[in-house]
Amino acid sequence: MKERYARQIMLPEIGMKGQEKLGCARVLIVGVGGLGSPVALYLSAAGVGTLGIVDNDIVSLSNLQRQILYKERELGYSKSQAASLRINEISSKITVCEYNTRLNLENAFDIISEYDIVVDCSDNIATRLLIDDVCARQNKPFVYGAIDAYTGQVSVFDAQQNWRYIDLFPSATTASTNPNSGQGVIGTLPGIIGSIQATEVIKLITGLGTPLIARLFTIDIRSMESMILTYNS
Repeated sequence: MKERYARQIMLPEIGMKGQEKLGCARVLIVGVGGLGSPVALYLSAAGVGTLGIVDNDIVSLSNLQRQILYKERELGYSKSQAASLRINEISSKITVCEYNTRLNLENAFDIISEYDIVVDCSDNIATRLLIDDVCARQNKPFVYGAIDAYTGQVSVFDAQQNWRYIDLFPSATTASTNPNSGQGVIGTLPGIIGSIQATEVIKLITGLGTPLIARLFTIDIRSMESMILTYNS
């Protein structure tokens, strides 16, 4: 472990103790598409011990422009299975739990109960509201990310610190719950936002820095202007 994670361990804010925390952590990734791809890659590379993958989609040709987990030879494969194989190519020591299903009212409570942190890489409001509700009931943080053409945002929601998705988006319960799968996006944008989500997970696990709780990071890649909006939690 010292050799593999040497560049992280030498950071005094992480050290061997932080690396051990990463190895013991259990993180659930909901959706392994554009956002879930960099999240899964970076968390597995960082040494997170157990990753859960929730996705019932299959790999299609149009995914390859931005979903960097997958290869041409995996077209038609289950995303959860292909993601699991890729993660174990990075590290055979990681335990990967595949859920070839959509997160829904029937399974969300049981699945989320097995994990410490949830990463929302979904593409629709209904799933985010479900994650927000179950995580609040189970007192678990979840790392939110979303993209829209050229812009993206990230926050960390934690009901124990009075900061939930519905606090940031109170009108979400009346908004459309259908994913906009036909919307265009530059392939690098989910890479940027997913990498920030993975960073927030590492921060939560190790205690590094200040997580984006009661704060919203936003970026517009056309101008590379970014900002952090702070809210009263």
